[in-house]
Amino acid sequence: MIVDADLHLHSRFSGATSPKMQMKVLAQESKKKGMHILGTGDCLHPQWIQEIKEGTPHDGLIEIGDTHFLLSTEVEDEHRVHHLLFFPSFSAIEQFRESIHKFTPNMDSDGRPTLHLNGADIALRAKEADALIGPAHAFTPWTAIYAYHDSLESCYGDMVKYLAFLELGLSADTTYADTIHELHRLSFLSNSDSHSPYPVRLAREFNRLQINDYSWDDIKKALLRQGGRKIILNIGLPPQKGKYNQTACIRCYSQYTLLDAETKKWKCPCGGRIKKGVKDRISELATLHSGQHPSHRPSYLYLLPLAEIISHAIGQSSPYTKTVQSRWNELITAFGNEVNVLLDRPIEDINRVTVPVIAEAIQSFREKKIKIYPGGGGKYGEIELPLGEQDQKQNTQKTVFDY
Repeated sequence: MIVDADLHLHSRFSGATSPKMQMKVLAQESKKKGMHILGTGDCLHPQWIQEIKEGTPHDGLIEIGDTHFLLSTEVEDEHRVHHLLFFPSFSAIEQFRESIHKFTPNMDSDGRPTLHLNGADIALRAKEADALIGPAHAFTPWTAIYAYHDSLESCYGDMVKYLAFLELGLSADTTYADTIHELHRLSFLSNSDSHSPYPVRLAREFNRLQINDYSWDDIKKALLRQGGRKIILNIGLPPQKGKYNQTACIRCYSQYTLLDAETKKWKCPCGGRIKKGVKDRISELATLHSGQHPSHRPSYLYLLPLAEIISHAIGQSSPYTKTVQSRWNELITAFGNEVNVLLDRPIEDINRVTVPVIAEAIQSFREKKIKIYPGGGGKYGEIELPLGEQDQKQNTQKTVFDY
């Protein structure tokens, strides 16, 4: 069977997260997005563990309503690198907690704890607990493996062969990452890293998996590409939409070429710090001239949150306004979830439910007519909808159900 999964998010016990990040709320909101599986996030935190346990355990997953949760967490190592871990059981979580408790000052107070261990040490403890591990948002310039290391081995040492996956992050896609040959053996994940349950954040990136059952064993096999289970599609933002795509000042957001940034010694005239963007960092690491995908690599499908498209279409300043939310709700009520609206329902059907300008905007997205002004320095990229240009002929993206 084919399922959609967002495997990286956080609970309300992590910093800068919504108090609405609760298990029952996540289960409700995931249906509106069209998700079948979510990561729990923060599963080392004792209070969050107790809330997770209120769900129904089934084959290594936790069920709440129609949503299945995979036990997951993110940790920060002694070099500020973030790692994503998936666990098969509560006993495995307890074993991992016991193995790291001497090396963390905040495991019981922060959903994303800091460990005074390096990547190899963490990976070894993950292996001993039968957990899967891989770099989180691997190219983000602040807390990612390639912000501090030039190779996987530099971070994970002898444990590098145990890595199961790499998470791309919002400012990269498979074409970017597959210019680095050492990554070809890994499965790529596209997850939201959401800090709120709102539809512009939850499942803004997700993965389509081919599995036989809702179980830890099947998800593990999908990530390891075993027994016919696999990731068949990565779905996420165009990398230019990410807020660290381009090299830019973190104060005024002025963008720079890598040469200009180096010439200015990474100091913007406004006094702010220039931060190297994902695109430039990957160009430094690339061992191939272009993204050469290994045979197992699935396609990457670009998706923007429906509320963002609506807000641009009707001239609203934010996807959170009452007007946007009203239009979003009428479409979700009519068609079930965002994936159906954005990619699969005929535009004629959508036009019968909402105002023509929104249907036209969705059509422009499907036909790749959305222009993107790249983000950088912590500011998301901007989109522009070329409305009124229905006569232009361009190749359309395939729908999710074509994969």
